[in-house]
Amino acid sequence: MPQQPRAVVIGGGIAGLTAAAALHLGGRQVTVLERAPSLDPVGAAISLSPNALRALDVLGIGDRIRDLAAWQGEGGLRSPSGRWITRTDAAAAAERFGGPLVLLHRATLIDSLAALLPPGTVHTAADARLADPGDDHRPARVSTPDGELEADLVVAADGVHSAVRRTLFPAHPGAVYAGFTTWRVVIPVPGAEFASHETWGRGCLWGTHPLKDGRVYAYAAAVTPPGQRAADDEKAELLRRFGHWHDPIPAVIAAARPEDVLRHDVHHIAQSLPAHHRGRTVLIGDAAHAMPPTLGQGGNQAIEDAVVLAHHADDLAAHTAARLPRTTAIARQAVRTARLDMLRNRAGIALRDNAIAALSRISPNLLLRGFDGIADWRPPQPPYAAVQSGTAER
Repeated sequence: MPQQPRAVVIGGGIAGLTAAAALHLGGRQVTVLERAPSLDPVGAAISLSPNALRALDVLGIGDRIRDLAAWQGEGGLRSPSGRWITRTDAAAAAERFGGPLVLLHRATLIDSLAALLPPGTVHTAADARLADPGDDHRPARVSTPDGELEADLVVAADGVHSAVRRTLFPAHPGAVYAGFTTWRVVIPVPGAEFASHETWGRGCLWGTHPLKDGRVYAYAAAVTPPGQRAADDEKAELLRRFGHWHDPIPAVIAAARPEDVLRHDVHHIAQSLPAHHRGRTVLIGDAAHAMPPTLGQGGNQAIEDAVVLAHHADDLAAHTAARLPRTTAIARQAVRTARLDMLRNRAGIALRDNAIAALSRISPNLLLRGFDGIADWRPPQPPYAAVQSGTAER
């Protein structure tokens, strides 16, 4: 009986677990090596748009995740005073892109993906290093503290500061600071009533969104030098920066404990890679195309990567051809969006807000139009398989 092809996945985050599940369903023997002591995710919540949900349909869990959609009614973009700059609503988004936008805790998604894998697939506290990317004539090799593993395919899902990326492309400059830091929190906020929104200020922004479990997901960003931290604590820093903004922002900050607030500087790959693979080794997710979070597409593109990789697992050049142009374009759009929503010039901010408001009166779904060509993506394999003449409908 022929032996199953073996895949080794370096990294047990969303990208790595999605790839592992997709490759397992495709008939490969999979080993996941995660250097952290557990699969407890770093981060708060994640926004999954219809493109990623269709990718999860390939794994059979799309509808389970769709059931967690909490956004109902209106939402949109506001100013710090609370003025609505432009509005949209959940029904319009679902109609335009063929499905809802789902916000959920990362732990929920991690658990759902890990449940698709056979027991023993994931090895935690397993530091791994790419020893040899392999080629057409020899397998790839991965070094671990317990010895070397040979694989027909190595999937590097080791994040924005990927060591595998440095090994494959040593001349590439790697990830650079995007110019701003972020804060995130997922907490209950008793009595808070609000429409889902993002609020743009001067060199900073805030977002507040409901989750299906009744908690609130809030995030903030601000232009700062890299590596800074609050002298006291990050809750106090949020209060200083955003405590005077419109409701429910002060209530959200008040409900948070200092230990609830996560802060991370944002890094991205400003110069796209020449390829997403070399030999038998492929980069996915942030390792391949880390981008600013301004479109909410980092995790979504990682999930897309994973199911496309499973489709092209025997032809990594085809995977690069399918993913490199798309992720490069989306990453560049995310950078442009960051420049727009992180404006610091008062005159520029007034011009931006007035222009968005005016254009929204002409085209009410202006916010949604920015996701055309992104949220309507379909995977290359059923269901919703993309075809040359168009896309298959649900």
